[in-house]
Amino acid sequence: MLKVGLIGYGSIGKDVTKYIKDGKVEGVTVSLILLRNKETYNNLPANDILHTDNEEEFFNSDLDIIVECAGHQAVYQYAVRSLSSGSHFITVSVGAFADEELLNSVREAALKHNRKLILPSAAIGGLDRIAASTFQQIEEVKLITRKPPEAWRGTIAEDKVDLDNIVEEHIIYEGTAREAAKLFPQSTNVSAAISLAGIGFEKTKVQVLVDPKVTSNTHKIVAKGFFGEVELTIQNTPSANNPKSGYIVAMSICKALSDFTSPVVIGV
Repeated sequence: MLKVGLIGYGSIGKDVTKYIKDGKVEGVTVSLILLRNKETYNNLPANDILHTDNEEEFFNSDLDIIVECAGHQAVYQYAVRSLSSGSHFITVSVGAFADEELLNSVREAALKHNRKLILPSAAIGGLDRIAASTFQQIEEVKLITRKPPEAWRGTIAEDKVDLDNIVEEHIIYEGTAREAAKLFPQSTNVSAAISLAGIGFEKTKVQVLVDPKVTSNTHKIVAKGFFGEVELTIQNTPSANNPKSGYIVAMSICKALSDFTSPVVIGV
């Protein structure tokens, strides 16, 4: 049985825990959850799953896999430490790796300790095709992200458009994936994932829109190259507790965990 530790217990962490507790991920158990301050959390998991805000206790618990679902700062704080403790590290806050220095330090830690940094598809799809296509020339990779106004609360979009009264779609950013990942850390992790899978942060183009006519978080990937062309549109149902994310993120983490124990692995 693989011992999994979670960093964070927000909407994603709760969903991952529930899927595992319900037996939907075979051969995996949640052993420990790291919280910022356990005194401030309500509705903590049942007593059969331990939780702590003591980092030393968490990283000395002989965990096989550590899953980050707490945001970019948690990647900065814990990615190298997780790998150095002997655990594989799964993260959904891929936008943190727009910081090339961070990416290099995490890659070095993974190599040194013979562990893996694992980036699940999370809110996006088609990463397998884009990654495979890099064995030949890629001419273009573009991501178009559009979300309803509510999903942009608490971001710089509030400075660019009146989210309460917008009636038509509005482009709030157009440029490179590297800058997009820094400007919208919670909402464009997908651009970072596509960049890492494909032609890099500078060459991957991103367009970000607020669109009052959509109800789902929508991502459209356009890629062209030696392999041919792909145009993929994904509509994710926003999480009720965190509209910047979607339910599929926790499912994607569970798929990554399942790949460790399943005799058959699909979609890599």
